[in-house]
Amino acid sequence: MPLPKLPFDKPLSWAQLSHQKVRLAVAITGVSFANILMFTMMGLESLISEGATTLHENLRGDLFLVSSFSPSLRLPVPFPRAHLIQANAVDGVAIAAPLYMNTVNWTNPAQLEQAPEGESPSDLFGNQVRVIAFNPTQPVLNLPEVDSQLNRLSGASNVLFDRLSQPSLGDVPQLLATSGEVQTLMANRQVQVVGLFSLGSTVVEKGTVVMSDWNYTQWFGPTTLQQVTLGVLTLEPGSDPATVQTQLQAHLPDSISILTLDELIGKERQFTASDPIGIIFRFGGIVGFVVGIVIVYQVLYTDISDHLPEYATLKAMGYSDSALLRVVLLEAIFLAILGFIPGYLTSLGLYQILTILTRIPLVMRSTVALQVFLLTLLMCNVSGAIAMRRLRSADPADVF
Repeated sequence: MPLPKLPFDKPLSWAQLSHQKVRLAVAITGVSFANILMFTMMGLESLISEGATTLHENLRGDLFLVSSFSPSLRLPVPFPRAHLIQANAVDGVAIAAPLYMNTVNWTNPAQLEQAPEGESPSDLFGNQVRVIAFNPTQPVLNLPEVDSQLNRLSGASNVLFDRLSQPSLGDVPQLLATSGEVQTLMANRQVQVVGLFSLGSTVVEKGTVVMSDWNYTQWFGPTTLQQVTLGVLTLEPGSDPATVQTQLQAHLPDSISILTLDELIGKERQFTASDPIGIIFRFGGIVGFVVGIVIVYQVLYTDISDHLPEYATLKAMGYSDSALLRVVLLEAIFLAILGFIPGYLTSLGLYQILTILTRIPLVMRSTVALQVFLLTLLMCNVSGAIAMRRLRSADPADVF
């Protein structure tokens, strides 16, 4: 006579978990903590990766020229502008616009006001700010706020300031709203903020300013325009990007890489993934996974030990270890689901706090949420499988 199936209208596993409410609450809290730790580590890794590609995602172009020796736009290696002129002569290329990038010191405007009398403003040391420059007649950024203020860039020493920059650069948006213009120092040279835009800071750059290429020469010298950081190519309507890319590779030296936007972003993310900071965050996610295994194992092991006579009775009745393993694994799945929900909701709040504190957009991506959920299921099932060893070693004869 076949054995009756274990009841699933009210699963035995759920009855055992919910029998002691305090233990269940502690178990859910432990799983949630492991979830929060994994979400936080993955979120911080994503924050570095996403912040590093914010500029790339707001570029206006179909193909991009970059030095083959440049591992990242964070560590740009400029190339001669002559190669950009060569690219402009290739069939299918409508516009070949140069983009220039550099990093300089920025002085918080409040420091100028608070400087002791008689102290030279040039003695003040500021924060690092990223400078993006281009010809206003050939805009390279896909930012409507910048496009609407291109005429302001023609003024001497005029720049646009990223309102999402770090607070240490000063409350420029508030000062601009009050006075209509903000003056401060950039690389110990007077600069005027005449407008705002939104791009977002990164872990490396605390903020960004946009200026014209002519103003760029006032800070970095007249010959700097001959060395381009990034070439932004706009293709003629109807041109096939892959075909034009192949033609460019044939006309330009190997020292120049021709990339699509996806390839440019992928290169930046690959560089970021190899960064030691990213490795540390991934290791932190692994620690959260291991901590979750230990917590769930302790809960399931204790539960099996407390209900060992009941399990022994089922084994004496003829139930196999695999049938009882399904009970334990179902307990693990219940814990995974119940622990994931509060862990996910708490992590959403933490992401918002991190966005406010860092001013780097950090959103909960569905891929990250799915990855953490699958890791949680795996974590709990591994714990259940390990805890099952206690049940397999139980002999019904020893219990009775």
